[in-house]
Order: sequence, then structure tokens, then C-alpha cells
Amino acid sequence: MDWGALVGGASSVVVGGLAWTQSRARNRRSDFLAITRRLDKEILEERTQRKLLTRAYLDLHRWAQRVGPDTPAGPAPEPPAELDLTPWR
Repeated sequence: MDWGALVGGASSVVVGGLAWTQSRARNRRSDFLAITRRLDKEILEERTQRKLLTRAYLDLHRWAQRVGPDTPAGPAPEPPAELDLTPWR
């Protein structure tokens, strides 16, 4: 039996396994970074929409306080143009 061939084959299997696990770890790390970037972007967009929605609600609330039950009601204030209301339409 050729011991050199066995040692060479075993070492190549070990090196191949290590390289494979390293590439998987690197891929996992890049996937994690991509996911966190996407979540950060979505959170920023959601915060912006919440601020706009709060502003529209406060405008409507102020309008409702000015217009009593016995006063003629003018048109309600329009929501901000950049507020995305597509889920409710």
C-alpha cells in the first residue's frame, strides 16, 4: 500500500472540506449583510410613512376641532402628497 498516496488523498479531502466551509461562511456573511441592508432601508421607509401619516392625522384632528357640529364644514385637509395610501385604496 502506498502511504504517500493515502496521506496526500486524506490531506486533500481535509483541505477541500475546510475550503468548502469557509466559502459557506463567507456566503452566509454576505447574505446577512444584504438582509440587514434591506431591513434598514425598509425601516427607514416605514418611519417616513409613519411620520407622514401622523402629520395627516393631526391635520385632520385640528380641522375637526375647528369645525363643530353646527358650523358648515369646509373640505377636509388633503393628506400629504408623498404619503403612500395604496394599502387603503
